[in-house]
Amino acid sequence: MTSVQSSLKSQCRSLSGHGFSKPAAVLAEIADWCKQHDCEFEAYGSGDLIESFERKIADLLGFPAARFMPSGVLAQLTALRIWSDRSGCSHFAMHPTSHIELHEESGYRHLYGLTATLVGPRKSPLLADHFDALTETFSTLLIELPIREAGGQLPTWEALEALKHSAKARGVRLHLDGARLWEAKQFYNREYSEICAGFDSVYVSFYKGIGALPGAMLLGPEDFIAEAKLWQRRAGGTLQTLASNVASAAMKFDSAIARFPAYFARTISLVKAIEGLDDLVIMPPLPQVNMLHIYLPCTPERADAARDQIAAEFSLWLFNKANQGDSANSCYFELYIGEALMDISDPLAAHVFARLLAIIRAG
Repeated sequence: MTSVQSSLKSQCRSLSGHGFSKPAAVLAEIADWCKQHDCEFEAYGSGDLIESFERKIADLLGFPAARFMPSGVLAQLTALRIWSDRSGCSHFAMHPTSHIELHEESGYRHLYGLTATLVGPRKSPLLADHFDALTETFSTLLIELPIREAGGQLPTWEALEALKHSAKARGVRLHLDGARLWEAKQFYNREYSEICAGFDSVYVSFYKGIGALPGAMLLGPEDFIAEAKLWQRRAGGTLQTLASNVASAAMKFDSAIARFPAYFARTISLVKAIEGLDDLVIMPPLPQVNMLHIYLPCTPERADAARDQIAAEFSLWLFNKANQGDSANSCYFELYIGEALMDISDPLAAHVFARLLAIIRAG
């Protein structure tokens, strides 16, 4: 993003996510919350602030233990390495659009000595039939719920249970990439502990849907978490304090979780308002979570230029960067329906998208 685009973005409100915030306001809110709750700095992962929050999330997801970590990358690679060591097998399986595969520079291979098989189609969920067709030996099957790169798609409850059964039947550990697990509850209409049942370990994020400062939680059996703490230290992830990050997550968690039904309802309402626009494609057509992909009939460069024009006309920032679609003249961007969209009406959103398409058509 150029400096001109960054300046333009700074003058806009966001369509996606929870809106833009300044560090001073965010940190002041955390400071007030810490004062109200008489918080003390935790030290190297020990202390009431972090341990009480770990217990809370462990109870919610139905696990004996949990560990707050500074990043999901650290949490997930730690889990994969532990299950690999325990099984004596350095090979695991994952969906081809897993964050571990696309966005982490093959850290699982270079840093942890692991190898992977990609399983399932890129544009839809991983199913038991896909896994059962593989003949290799695996330590772990990594499952992402929902799949971000497929527009937030989820397998049906029956399909998820079948996949869990297939992995267990082969003695393969199950790890859940739950970066957006909080969003999945609306689709399954089940408690988080029910969704997580059958997984050997789970990772969840607090900076995405929750909207907190960076931070992640790794959950599993007590001996697994004890070993995870060792790997966290080995990887340089045991910081002297994570107090501000933990406090941010603890402060926002309950209110954020309570808002997801409203975000999902807003998603369905928005889709109904814009689904009739010519040349605009929504994936999936019927959203399963408060996230979707919007496809446009142009190159990513043309979409980015049209985004800038919309920003100048409406003071509304639609997306950061368009991604290449399946053809040369197709692109898409992710839209996450959060707090930012709650005060933007359907008629206004439809008008903005219609204008975006008009700008694209005009070339």
